[in-house]
Amino acid sequence: MFVSPAFAQAAAPAAGGGAAFAQFIPLILVFLIMYFLIMRPQQKKMKLHRQMIETLKKGDTVITQGGIIGKVMAVRDDEVEVEIATGVRIRVVRPTIAQVVNRTAPAAANA
Repeated sequence: MFVSPAFAQAAAPAAGGGAAFAQFIPLILVFLIMYFLIMRPQQKKMKLHRQMIETLKKGDTVITQGGIIGKVMAVRDDEVEVEIATGVRIRVVRPTIAQVVNRTAPAAANA
């Protein structure tokens, strides 16, 4: 009585292939925006961190991810020995070095 019967609308004929591509344009745009605003800067930051870790040398002052500040005493393949106080040395895995505060000048050759 109060509700009128609903009738299904006849389906429209399928459009050409251009309409299907047009539906994917927003998805492609979202992916491109995510790549340039999120993924690319993160990859660049990781590359700079990797270069910083590879160039560590004895005498550099570093900060670990845990917030410990110390001086590099020895550099090994995958770890670094850091002196955090006089006579107190800890071994730190290379990737946990967050920042190099002071770099030492290259040692002059004794001639």
